[in-house]
Amino acid sequence: MSTACPPQSPGVAKTEVLVEDWCPVLAATFAYWDNILGPRVQHIWAPKGQGLSLLSDGEVTFLANHTLNGEILRSAESGAVDVKFFVLAEKGVIIVSLIFDGELKGDKNTCALSIILPQSELSFYLPLHSVCVERLKHIIRKGRICMQKGYNIISVLSSEIVPIMELLTSMKKHSVPEEVDLKDTVLNDDDIGDSCHEDFLHKAISSHLQTCGCSMVVGSNPEKVNKIVLTLCLFLTPAERKCSRLCHPDGSFKYDTGLFVQGLLKDSTGSFVLPYRQVLYSLYPTTHIDVDINTVKQMPPCHEHTYHQRPQCLIAGTKDSLVVIEYKY
Repeated sequence: MSTACPPQSPGVAKTEVLVEDWCPVLAATFAYWDNILGPRVQHIWAPKGQGLSLLSDGEVTFLANHTLNGEILRSAESGAVDVKFFVLAEKGVIIVSLIFDGELKGDKNTCALSIILPQSELSFYLPLHSVCVERLKHIIRKGRICMQKGYNIISVLSSEIVPIMELLTSMKKHSVPEEVDLKDTVLNDDDIGDSCHEDFLHKAISSHLQTCGCSMVVGSNPEKVNKIVLTLCLFLTPAERKCSRLCHPDGSFKYDTGLFVQGLLKDSTGSFVLPYRQVLYSLYPTTHIDVDINTVKQMPPCHEHTYHQRPQCLIAGTKDSLVVIEYKY
């Protein structure tokens, strides 16, 4: 008499994400609870030529399924997203999983969007945990609407999974050090009046403090941009500095929602397009500092910033950028 075999697992689609450097993310997965087969992985994202070389397809599927075990009796409010954090020492990985309800093929299912990292990256990831979770929650809210309308949720999730992989990759090499040396800031310049106009520096620091330590520094000279970034980071806690980023000399970095201070380079034409919608998604208002023309602009204060985050204001902000930013100085 032959032994019973479980049903064959359907093929798991994969997306290989091309990143410029070594990515600390092993893989990201989207899984759901199937009433017949149990937890099933529908899609895997992995850094090209890197993530799945450390974990086999079967291991990634096992880890993704692990996030949905015990969720069959999940009872949560409509629209709720539960965040789970697993440290699997026996596998040498950590898993950040967001559990939510969604509609697949006309049925209500419990779903999980997960990011898998090596356990050795735990101390690196923890300061960035809230940044990643808030961005994933945002894309899940959009994805849930697409699922209700019968659209493909994978393309929606990819629009945030890929940038998060790029963010963590960039933070691995270009994050601000926990301790900032005063000699690397403009406060150490002997000719501070010439290299950084005193009135401009006063305005930049004042506005930086008024926007809860959240600022973006843009310019054409990466050395000058990074000097201002490090100067502003003197007014942050060590944990907040770990969520701040220096600019890349080749100008490849884009604005990332959730970071405290970040340096960004202008394009070859000397222009920089402020991503108003992404700036609005940040928890706090933002200071915009241009080191080329010594200007400081500031988002409205926290209570107005929260008001502008309402859906109707976000729509208005795409039509009229003046809705979401004001000139402070």
